[in-house]
Amino acid sequence: MTPKALLFTFSLIAIVTSCSKNIDYSQEHINETSGRYLYSQDEVIDIYYENNNLFLKWRGADKIAPVVLDVNTFFVADMYKKLRFVQHPETKKHYLSIIPEDENAPLTYDYLKVEDSFKTPSMYLENKEYNKALEGFLNIKEQDSTSVFIEEGELNELGYEKIRKKEFQDAIEVFKINVALYPESDNVYDSLADAYLRHGDSLNAYNNYKKALELNTGNKRAKKFIKAFNKNKD
Repeated sequence: MTPKALLFTFSLIAIVTSCSKNIDYSQEHINETSGRYLYSQDEVIDIYYENNNLFLKWRGADKIAPVVLDVNTFFVADMYKKLRFVQHPETKKHYLSIIPEDENAPLTYDYLKVEDSFKTPSMYLENKEYNKALEGFLNIKEQDSTSVFIEEGELNELGYEKIRKKEFQDAIEVFKINVALYPESDNVYDSLADAYLRHGDSLNAYNNYKKALELNTGNKRAKKFIKAFNKNKD
């Protein structure tokens, strides 16, 4: 670690171990800064105030108390970042800006403040708004096809979690998203076929096993089902 980086680390530790300043936030400031900020393609930071104290919701934690440095600046130990409320001079949009090691560096506009009703693809997925979830995930793929937010295995596991709960229609919808994201993968069609079959829809199971077999002639489960299906038709 460079001396400069080491100094910055010690500075942050000092910040964390010190007490937050007591800030008397104006109602105008609270109204202006409260809300949802886009942290990544599929994550948000929620900023809110209780009894004139600043809190964050982030990555499953509902009440993160940052170290407040001044009315616009605070340090979040969970993120290991010092942040500042800023407004873009041209667009007038509000952001959270990351304060870098060199505090004389140019101001950056890192996390855009979005509407309170804004949802990430994962939020839509959790709310079973599958069409909107798919639209969001496809947008992520268009920007970055290797994004960690659209991993085939993660969606596949979610689909089978639905199956284990006997939520077969929901499993089908999740697997459909995976098919749309990975149309060249035999595994996504195999999983969708499995969900259809468990849901009692043998025809759609057949169609998807057939597609899986076209993509991978070595898919034993698809071969077995298609053979049995065709035999029963004769």
